[in-house]
Amino acid sequence: MSHHLTTFKGDVLGAIKESILAALPGANVEASGGGGHFNIVVVSAAFEGKGALERQRSVLRSIAHLMKGDGAPVHAVDSLITKTP
Repeated sequence: MSHHLTTFKGDVLGAIKESILAALPGANVEASGGGGHFNIVVVSAAFEGKGALERQRSVLRSIAHLMKGDGAPVHAVDSLITKTP
């Protein structure tokens, strides 16, 4: 795991999950990782009929505020899997 300096205070994994759930209510969200690098799996009925790129963009938009700035807690999403139930 790499080390990434951040000014974020609190639970980064919890913040990722909360942000995704705010955008995709009822989704099943799994986030793992640390040191600025994370793996995310999201299962949501909202993805029905949407292509992979559109699904990924919706998740990344929901956590964009956690990726913004030099001291952002999320430096990279190493793996992003999006599925329908």
